Amino acid sequence: MHALFIGQTYIDVTFITDHMPTGDEKHVASDYAVSFGGNAVTAAFCCAKLGIVPDLIATIANDWLGRMFQDMSAKYGIEIHPRKVASSSLSFIMPKDGKRAIVRCRDDEHIHPFPLLNLGNCRALHVDGHQPDAAIHYARLCREAGILTSLDGGGLRTNTHELLEFIDVAIVAERLCEQMDMTPDKMLDYLKSRGCRVGGVTQGERGLIWYDETGTVRTLPALSIPRERVLDTNGAGDVFHGAYVFSYLNSPEKSWQQHFEFARAASTYKIQRLGNEAGLPTVADIEAVQREFGATVAAN
Repeated sequence: MHALFIGQTYIDVTFITDHMPTGDEKHVASDYAVSFGGNAVTAAFCCAKLGIVPDLIATIANDWLGRMFQDMSAKYGIEIHPRKVASSSLSFIMPKDGKRAIVRCRDDEHIHPFPLLNLGNCRALHVDGHQPDAAIHYARLCREAGILTSLDGGGLRTNTHELLEFIDVAIVAERLCEQMDMTPDKMLDYLKSRGCRVGGVTQGERGLIWYDETGTVRTLPALSIPRERVLDTNGAGDVFHGAYVFSYLNSPEKSWQQHFEFARAASTYKIQRLGNEAGLPTVADIEAVQREFGATVAAN
């Protein structure tokens, strides 16, 4: 096991439309994509596409969407450790003008306890706060074993405060700042107070504000991509997380500045493509983005 990711599984249906029908009205979308979804799940697929295949504890239902997801995982060689639920979760995503509206149907009522795994040679854990019991169990184990722990703080979960005590790298969304009534600067202070040695807040087109191991606050601007090339921002944050975990595993000697620059190029690749799977970059794709936008970062 190179790395372990833990999250909630979705099947994402993403479609482009200039009009949302109501009542008995009908309308034809101009394009669509069907893919795997979920924060840590998409990050795991990104890490696998880049060349390091993680294990994944994910919710799985015995239905046709669940079987579809297992087929997707097999394609990437990802070992799924299932957490059974009664029905698969589904997202309907409508990107438009650099934003995205989402309708979710979610089953997070776990039928069985989370699987107990031998971490073996695992070098990184990435969680998104879903499956909170599993997340904190493995975060505690990894912290004790000296294994890097990473959190996608996309939103406030039932045990976010407790979980952060065991997280090394916490990159959270502005939504968490809003939910906790904090400015991004206050959020960085809060992450420091919980013992996270690296922390940051993603701010979409305004980039990333973060601090390094010394506590120094830094900014990483978003790459300047023409607005007309931004097709689908959904999943960009998940790709960012998967890419920096890959970069850490692949080149642990590099700085977090370099890991995040690599991840920034990965998310820039994603937003130009419809759906999560189409937006997963290879290392060569990331290098191409860096060349095009003049990003000064060493190749991973």
